[in-house]
Amino acid sequence: MDIVSAPGAPAAVGPYSHAVRVGGLLFCSGQVALDPAQATLVGDDVAAQTEQVFANIRAVLAAAGATLADVVKTTVYLDTMADFQAMNAVYGHAFGDHRPARSTVAVDGLPLGALVEIEVTAAVGA
Repeated sequence: MDIVSAPGAPAAVGPYSHAVRVGGLLFCSGQVALDPAQATLVGDDVAAQTEQVFANIRAVLAAAGATLADVVKTTVYLDTMADFQAMNAVYGHAFGDHRPARSTVAVDGLPLGALVEIEVTAAVGA
């Protein structure tokens, strides 16, 4: 198991790693809309927060030599399913024609009061 630390992503807010590589898979911890420099939540709505989440995900993937094109599965956690369409518009733009498998669930609260958290699994060179 190889630990991936991403200097361009927000510092972990708990006892976990940005990502872990096992064989040819990269398991990335969930990202919320934290600004890496300020360690504060960015955006007042789910669309703005989703944009920051994807910036953080890209930073974690890049630290492991991967991109969004390598993502095979995502899990999206929403504070309310009423935000699904706004999140989905940003999500679709981020992935373009690439369509990884996805699960989306509404939860009763996210870290730091975030509106969205996304975790990804990517296929990377072993």
